[in-house]
Amino acid sequence: MAITPTRGMQSGAPEVPEPSKLGKDEFVKLLMAQLGHQDPLSPMDSQAFVSQLAQFANIELQQSSNSRLEALLVAQAASNQISAAGLVGKDVVHLSDKVTLRDGEPAVLGGSLKGAATAVTAVITDATGKVVRTLKSGGHDKGDMTLTWDGLSDSGNRLPPGDYAVQLTAADIDGKNVPIEQRARSRIQGVSFENGYPELVLASSTRLKLSDVVEIDEAP
Repeated sequence: MAITPTRGMQSGAPEVPEPSKLGKDEFVKLLMAQLGHQDPLSPMDSQAFVSQLAQFANIELQQSSNSRLEALLVAQAASNQISAAGLVGKDVVHLSDKVTLRDGEPAVLGGSLKGAATAVTAVITDATGKVVRTLKSGGHDKGDMTLTWDGLSDSGNRLPPGDYAVQLTAADIDGKNVPIEQRARSRIQGVSFENGYPELVLASSTRLKLSDVVEIDEAP
């Protein structure tokens, strides 16, 4: 006769854990209680006994697998953090539609053309969305290309340092659009783990995901 734990037991009786909270220790106690209270004239079915032993073995296997998986995840996270920390001080090329203008320095706008282009246009806007400069360039072959911005507005005024948005477009000899992937080059100043995964901190305090990095170079 199998004993099934139920609620509503007499006062002073030990509280039985919730089924969803049963661990291996509770499972063994219940199994021993079944063996100790079974009817000698009608013992528990051997198949049911074997089935419960199989459940116990499965619990042991799952707990062991979970422990090993957690250890692997911790090791992987530590490895990622160490690798990310090694990027501090290096220059990276990354996906970006922004450019940082520094005082007295020209800014380099970059991209990767998916095909040959006869004309490339860069529209630069400030934080308010106002267009401050439009740059036009001649032909470029398929692949990486760059444009240099002197930091001046269309009217020739020196613009203040800061982050500006860039929209690059390209066209071929027939005037058809040529896809272009916008990129930027930045120096890594630090690494942040605040969000639970490594993020590269750029000089402008912008955070960059590792998945957006295209190229890593030694700083000059």
